[in-house]
Amino acid sequence: MLTNRQEKIFKLIVEEYIASAQAIGSKAICEQINCSSATVRNEMVVLENKGLIEKTHISSGRVPSEDGYRYYVDHLMQPKELSGEDMLKLQTIFHNNSLELSDVINKSMEIVSDLTNYTSVVLGTSSSDNLIAKVEVVLASENKLVALLITDRGHVEHKNIILAKNISMLEVKKTVEIINRLIVGTPINEAGQVLEYKIKPVIEKQIKQHEILYNAFYEAFKDVAEHNEVKIKGTSKFLTQPEFDDSKKIKEILTKFDDPELINKIKTDDNGVKVYIGSESEFDDDVGIIKLNYKVAGERGTIAIIGPKRMEYDRVLALLNFINENIGGSDE
Repeated sequence: MLTNRQEKIFKLIVEEYIASAQAIGSKAICEQINCSSATVRNEMVVLENKGLIEKTHISSGRVPSEDGYRYYVDHLMQPKELSGEDMLKLQTIFHNNSLELSDVINKSMEIVSDLTNYTSVVLGTSSSDNLIAKVEVVLASENKLVALLITDRGHVEHKNIILAKNISMLEVKKTVEIINRLIVGTPINEAGQVLEYKIKPVIEKQIKQHEILYNAFYEAFKDVAEHNEVKIKGTSKFLTQPEFDDSKKIKEILTKFDDPELINKIKTDDNGVKVYIGSESEFDDDVGIIKLNYKVAGERGTIAIIGPKRMEYDRVLALLNFINENIGGSDE
């Protein structure tokens, strides 16, 4: 347990270091609280002995340790109140009714990446976890169709299909019947293979305008599968962080973003927002990761912000909580 004064000093050290990336000395603390320099130095020794702060090699100041960041996040930090500007930028995305859920999530995380100068990751539901339950087609206009792809989890994707004006609706109906007969139960990520090797030969024999219709449905299914891909924005943000001025370390971190297996380990089944500091994650000992698991309209996924351990945990938490509230909440 820390005394009130120790907590106050420790909180100042963490927040000053997050803001400046410079080791904090007793003089900087004395300027903000009514204590002598000797008293602050003594308290800093206590905090160091408790493993919450540590000396750096290049100065006599102190920086938070990994355990210190964890104590700060768990006991002292409060989510930061969002500025009106931050909320407005995100609300512009949430109020855009022309965007699908996946686009809302991707664009809002791009904004968070720009606002915080950290990297954002969106991991949608694995397409292998979604099985095709049914395909339907709705005529929108003379040559425009809306293809509805319904998964076994009740998730519905819709894709616009533009056809030549001489395409017969009877041919369209027959094509959809063939697709439903042969593709139901197929994981979305295998839809392209089933269309190519199982459905295409049947369509070629039974549908006169088979080439146009096959190509149209193939593109629609391809788009749906791609919605479940990993989206990473702002990997170059690490180049701007002062603690990553070592080219070897930068290369090591950037290489990890190209490792699909490592990135997929970011995915979480935990509810709500979770904070992982340094070695607590499998990604890298020198970064912090804040993750949010979401479930909206049958669609599940994880969004995450990755930055240095010196990241603004309070601001990122506030931003992710705001996104969570506006996309419909996390998995219950």
